[in-house]
Amino acid sequence: MKPFGQYTYPEISAQAEALNAALVQLQQQGDWVQKHLVDSETDETVFIGSGSSYYQALAMASVYRAWLGKSATAYPSSEVFLFREQTLPPNRNYLVIGVSRSGESTEVLLALEAVKPLPNVKVAGITCYEESSMAKLADCLVSPLGKETSTVMTKSFSSMTFLMHAAIAKAAGKQDQFEQLASVAQTDDQVVKAADAFIKPLVDENDFQKVIYLGMGTYYGIALEASLKIKEMSYIWTEAYGTLEFRHGPKSIVEPGTLVCLLLSEKARDYELKVAKEMREYGAFVLLVTAKAGEDTAFADAVFEVGGAEMSDDARTVLYLPALQYLGFYTAMKRNVDPDMPRNLTQVVKI
Repeated sequence: MKPFGQYTYPEISAQAEALNAALVQLQQQGDWVQKHLVDSETDETVFIGSGSSYYQALAMASVYRAWLGKSATAYPSSEVFLFREQTLPPNRNYLVIGVSRSGESTEVLLALEAVKPLPNVKVAGITCYEESSMAKLADCLVSPLGKETSTVMTKSFSSMTFLMHAAIAKAAGKQDQFEQLASVAQTDDQVVKAADAFIKPLVDENDFQKVIYLGMGTYYGIALEASLKIKEMSYIWTEAYGTLEFRHGPKSIVEPGTLVCLLLSEKARDYELKVAKEMREYGAFVLLVTAKAGEDTAFADAVFEVGGAEMSDDARTVLYLPALQYLGFYTAMKRNVDPDMPRNLTQVVKI
């Protein structure tokens, strides 16, 4: 019998290598950036994906708006081919970017096939598989070391998100942001190792009945992904919300035995910490993932520092992922379920 997690663990642990390979790949695909992102004729860029890829799309669109200062949205792929009038109203020029690890997701392919013939739409994509159906249908950025054996996305999510953010920084001419991303790639291996050592005892020593992830801005998509990761791997009940939005009704579910994991930004730090303090008063175990700890975080039950406080929140995004992925992995192992092959799931979803 094969050991549980034999694919997922090394794939989480190898993401730093995947980030550095993505930077090399971007140099080789510089024409993709010029062709698709440096384009004054595009009124709106639409990122589409399904599941984890949709959450990537949310993070990508957020950084696109912040760094390029242009309109961008993100939709589930199915919304684009089934509800086009709501997602791509006429009289605008669109760039639709498909996001898919495998490049074989039926919904992404159907969406791109549906809109590619339209005169006001251009299509592109990002994937880990250069010979995939999506790569043949649309010009794709490729994360060469994002390929995975496990069903769940880990290093593929990190490397594709990182690759697109780097492409956006290039397109925007934001050398400072690109240099920060290069620094992320250099420090990610240390963060991965530190996250592994931090998360395992946290899971071993506690018994969380439900988990809530909170994040704002680009971190909202990451919070959704973190929620999906622990749900896929371990079947534990979990949800994700915008940090301040959680106070408007959903906080009623907080009680002892609840883990509230807050992805702390520097931009909204003071406001977000007020929410975290309130959740602790309700009995939650509060875990903060942050660039830096301080006197203002001392109230929390656990604080994991990723570093990079001098960076923008957006550039620092993927440094938050290792701890969140290990949280899913070690929770699965504690519950004696295999994170490599979650029940009811396959690596590629087809209709």
